[in-house]
Amino acid sequence: MLRQDKLGHTSLAAVKIISGLVKSHNYDVRPEVLNILLNLQIKEVEVKKDTEDIAPKQKFMSYKEKKKNLSRMQRKWRKAEEKLEKDLLEAEASENKEKKLKLYTETLNIVFLTFFRILKRAQKSVLLPAVLEGLAKFAHLINIEFFDDLLKVLYTLIDSGDLNYRESLHCVKTAFNILSGQGDVLNIDHLKFYTHLYKTLLKLHAVVNNDDILIALQCLEVMLAKLRKQVTQQRALSFLKQLSTLALHVLPDSCIGILSTNRGIMQTFPKTDILLDNESQGSSLYLPELDEPEYCNAQNTALWELYCLRRHYHPVVRIFAAHLCAGAPSEGSEGLRAELSHKSTVELFADYTINGMTFNPPISDTVCKKKVKARANEVKDDLNGLIQKHLEKVSSVQPDFASYFKAIST
Repeated sequence: MLRQDKLGHTSLAAVKIISGLVKSHNYDVRPEVLNILLNLQIKEVEVKKDTEDIAPKQKFMSYKEKKKNLSRMQRKWRKAEEKLEKDLLEAEASENKEKKLKLYTETLNIVFLTFFRILKRAQKSVLLPAVLEGLAKFAHLINIEFFDDLLKVLYTLIDSGDLNYRESLHCVKTAFNILSGQGDVLNIDHLKFYTHLYKTLLKLHAVVNNDDILIALQCLEVMLAKLRKQVTQQRALSFLKQLSTLALHVLPDSCIGILSTNRGIMQTFPKTDILLDNESQGSSLYLPELDEPEYCNAQNTALWELYCLRRHYHPVVRIFAAHLCAGAPSEGSEGLRAELSHKSTVELFADYTINGMTFNPPISDTVCKKKVKARANEVKDDLNGLIQKHLEKVSSVQPDFASYFKAIST
């Protein structure tokens, strides 16, 4: 119902009912109740403008004043036109854009009010994951007045240590979405979120939380696309090395997404190609166990992981690894083909997912038969060669035995 609502009336009514239900049960409901709100199709809300910045407009006549100056026939035509416009709007199931934005704004205000109440009153509730996921999705629509308080709450949640991987990643994603939008004008220390994302990366793995890597990739995409001016050279080197290490421990879909992110880092920060050199770039040592990306001396290591990934069993992983080993060129023999280079990390993760428990890309039967036939011919040639060697040795001693082997080979 929420996905198909184009006007906003149904969404507003549903959100009011859900908010009242959660409040009446003292925020003790199942997480699925709040997960419904993730299906809201809201991408734009009403933005408040300062009345002082708006130039004084010319005073126009009101509708009643205009009506007094119109003749009887003109009023009749005006009434017919208004009725026709109303009928057309109803027939097309469309509404005035301003009215729709007001509905969306009111809907999101109720949603955020519910989320903020849960964050302040029930931080250890089972609803927290759903709240953090909702904030991460709609963070770019939050009013700038709430940014400071919301970031303080996110700081507190991260410092508490009570969050699992997915919840902490949603905190980082919410903070990045805020800082990449209207929040860039605020004087906010964002280093803690970068540090938390950096040390959380190696806690991800291929067993349980492979899907959580998608959230980390979304955070990194915002970091590289919208917050690249806040990323220092040292921080870029640290994330590039950390992601390369993580790529050795995850499934192929995650590995492809990570290597695509590494490609973005190397193209956004060209000086990161020093990690392709095996000689040390400084006097200190790389400290992989350090949680601070600014001080782990990543410039003194090398991306040896790419050498291993060039021998990966997945063909697309091998292509990306060879591409990165060449310095991630945008064209030439080592450049990526269009269907790989023009897609984002999230799209590549979805394209090569193995949730269906099948190898992606699929292996065609024709290729398998050709490989089996070629391998059988190789075995046959090796066997014939081995028999020929035995024939040469035996023929000099026992001719009859040689004829027997010859008959077998035939």
